[in-house]
Amino acid sequence: MRRPPVRERTVLVTGCSSGIGWATAHILRHRGWTVWPTARKPADLDRLRQAGFDPIPLDLADAASVAAATDTVLERAHHGLGGVVNNAGVGVPGFIESLSRDALRHQFEVNVLGLVDLTNRLIPTFRRQGWGRIVNVSSVLGRLTIPKMGAYCASKFALEAISDVWRVELASAGIGVSIIEPGPIATEFGQNALAQAERWLLQEDSPYRDLARAEIERQRSYRSRHRTWFERPPEDVARVIAHALESARPHRRYPVTVVAHLGAWAARWWPAAILDWLNIRSLTPPANPAPAGPSPK
Repeated sequence: MRRPPVRERTVLVTGCSSGIGWATAHILRHRGWTVWPTARKPADLDRLRQAGFDPIPLDLADAASVAAATDTVLERAHHGLGGVVNNAGVGVPGFIESLSRDALRHQFEVNVLGLVDLTNRLIPTFRRQGWGRIVNVSSVLGRLTIPKMGAYCASKFALEAISDVWRVELASAGIGVSIIEPGPIATEFGQNALAQAERWLLQEDSPYRDLARAEIERQRSYRSRHRTWFERPPEDVARVIAHALESARPHRRYPVTVVAHLGAWAARWWPAAILDWLNIRSLTPPANPAPAGPSPK
């Protein structure tokens, strides 16, 4: 697999409002890439413009937005498109039994269906060039599961499987596919996940509303008072993404942080019984978390 030619050092990076996407856009630009970052909110797009980028609006949950974004980036990529970094994602927390069909649909629309739609629209360009890189930002939770984040874990497991198949299906076309598996990173993901919990778990007809409200308040209070000592800055992930884009031999998977490396090792070597035991002990409350009531819609 050849290195990216200079004229093709152009890349679409999704989810650049903050955190990993913001850091990736800046680091790649510093390394000589032409970067087209995306964001969903107008305020975030304005912030990217103020930073000197020419951003593209993108909402992965909206098929029309995905089509418009890909049309825009392909119009701009006159000399070829070097790659796409699929970083945008969302975490919908909650016990699986508490999540409505709409909540689950939203989780997969953003993290899987929208991502695949976007990438599939770019693959024909990569094929014509005979070169391209697809870098998918997954998570250590694409290898391991934890309670109260089951929908998010499921979406990342799906992304890992799709990436593995893409890597094989596209190999003969000269297209590289890499998976980035961050562990704890100092981003706004936790706060954004709480906002998703408020959106989907505090609905009037939800029998889990009171339980969800108490958990959200507990998590928000904890986050305001504690900082996880092993969190790494988003720039650590961005530098790994740069390697996946630029290397003649990109890795299939890039765990980032000690936690991610340990998680990958545990998923491979630890018996399921040990992982279950650890997860069960982490639960609060430890018994049935849901009050009796009708099934969620």
